[in-house]
Amino acid sequence: MKKIITICAAILMTASVFAQAPNKMSYQAVIRNNSNALVTNSAVGMRISVLQTSVLGTAVYVETQTPTTNANGLVSIEIGGGTVVSGNFSTIDWANGPYFVKTETDPTGGTSYSIIGTSQFLSVPYALYAANSGAVIGNGFFSHFVGEIYGGGIVFNVYKDSLGVEHGLIASLADISASSVWSNLNTLCATSNGQPPQLSPVNGSNNTQLIISQPGHTTSAALLCTQYNGGGYNDWYLPAVWELRLLYNSALTIEKILGPSGKLSFVDYWSSTEEFITVAWTTSFSAGWSRGDHPKSELNRVRAIRSF
Repeated sequence: MKKIITICAAILMTASVFAQAPNKMSYQAVIRNNSNALVTNSAVGMRISVLQTSVLGTAVYVETQTPTTNANGLVSIEIGGGTVVSGNFSTIDWANGPYFVKTETDPTGGTSYSIIGTSQFLSVPYALYAANSGAVIGNGFFSHFVGEIYGGGIVFNVYKDSLGVEHGLIASLADISASSVWSNLNTLCATSNGQPPQLSPVNGSNNTQLIISQPGHTTSAALLCTQYNGGGYNDWYLPAVWELRLLYNSALTIEKILGPSGKLSFVDYWSSTEEFITVAWTTSFSAGWSRGDHPKSELNRVRAIRSF
């Protein structure tokens, strides 16, 4: 028997109070077999139901879809965009909840649904609720959340800037290396106004470019991140030490969502923050501390991240 991981992992929604709210919700799930192996690059049959009141409640909307999993076992669909079996998604009264999403999946691509999961809609249908009720949704709501499968990886941090624009950080779905040097070079990447030479503790993207652009550079943890193409994105980078700390803080959520294949190991991970000529910063995912005294020639694990 096969099983589905991350049921309702992301029912994500963005809407402007000045525009018509979309009548669809994005849904993503990672599918694994009974050996916990990913079901990859395979067509799967899905029946999606929106249930009212409880997990055993009345189905107010039902549709079917036949998406294909990607190389990471991920399926991405839009609820409201499938073949309608019953109901009308655009007329659901989201104020009259609670509502639950029930997914039934056939890993062979047919209609013999053997994988069943049900999860409650939490804060996600607010844009549709606003469209139906006239309510104004303020800046307190986020359209993304920690643990969401999104942007080629898994979200581990979300925040809004001073203008209320939402941003976040995404980690690759697995380590991209179990054993990498920080760099083949023992030279400084940058200095700043006479201050101790080191790369930024917060800007891993800029650090990564400084590392790989050094004369004589041939290999590094940063380079591995830029060569990674998870989800079709090419803007992955080696996290700065403070970004790596944020990833550590979300490690338990990531393990629960992704399972063993996506777990962050209880060892040291390289950051892109340089401390001095021969040493750089790591974060220990067993002890929880960050240290800047690790030789650049040392072999440590690497997890790539990107931002939005």
